[in-house]
Amino acid sequence: MPRPFRRAARPAPAALLSGAPAAVLALALLAATPAVAVAPPLSDPRIVAHFDIAQHLQPENIAVEPDGSVDLTFSFARQVGRVDPGGRLTVLATLPEPAHPATPVLGHAAVSGLVRAHDGTLYFGYATGTADLTGIWRLCPGGAPERIAALPADSLPNGLALDAPAGVLYSSDSALGLVWTVPLDGGAPAVWSDDALLKPVSAFGANGLKVHRGAVWVGNTDTGSLLRIPVRPDGAAGPAEVRADGLAGLDDFAFVGPGDDLLAALNPASEVVHLGPDGSRHTVLDAADGLSNPTAVGIGGDTVYVPSAAYFTMADPNLLAATLER
Repeated sequence: MPRPFRRAARPAPAALLSGAPAAVLALALLAATPAVAVAPPLSDPRIVAHFDIAQHLQPENIAVEPDGSVDLTFSFARQVGRVDPGGRLTVLATLPEPAHPATPVLGHAAVSGLVRAHDGTLYFGYATGTADLTGIWRLCPGGAPERIAALPADSLPNGLALDAPAGVLYSSDSALGLVWTVPLDGGAPAVWSDDALLKPVSAFGANGLKVHRGAVWVGNTDTGSLLRIPVRPDGAAGPAEVRADGLAGLDDFAFVGPGDDLLAALNPASEVVHLGPDGSRHTVLDAADGLSNPTAVGIGGDTVYVPSAAYFTMADPNLLAATLER
């Protein structure tokens, strides 16, 4: 369970996690061998950037720019930033701080899921537990952040995905255990799926989310299940089905290609696993490669990027890159 947020040297764990106690995870990290553990289809892991945990720079979600830069949300800093190919961080926006945050599960404000449109506009979720700020926000190039859709104060928007042809954003809600749709141009959100498989058990239900091959794929962190929800011809949601389970601490994920194989971040375990369409799975990155509670996976060309938030280890939030062997 997440701990209360503290301003001093112990920021709270992630906006999306439940799992093993922090002490156990820290011991596991210390016990990791220094040997590189990377496995196919990844190779050559390297840390692109290290972040200052004292400033709450703990990366939560990711979008890859065409030039190889990486956009990140920093949950507890309430910021959106960009890391250039040289590893330099520029803060693009800082979200307004609520006077009395009361975010479900967390208790404090957190910036969450992030997607990039083709014109460079960034969309992201912001959860504060207050009606004036919680919702989906937009950042146009060179502009200021603005809320385009209000979500209920008791919601926890987390994963975010863009269906550009349909003109909609999909947002998972970890507290209420559902998926919202939001018009890309802004407006009233609607509950798209309220399937029982999306519900939280103890803390975080629906989390990582992607639109892929006629379906919305969602990870449930509490149950460790990867779900596929078909999009019907009229745009409505079909029934959710479990495509993989046993993925403890499942956070966000990314599809490797046109098929259904993907890379998924397992946050408390500090692992990234490869899931094959045939149900096969194996670990491709772990703490020995530099992971410290990974939160998401981003892919740009033949490079895979993995942000680590150190929500439980409390050590070395960073951005890792690895080469994807296609």
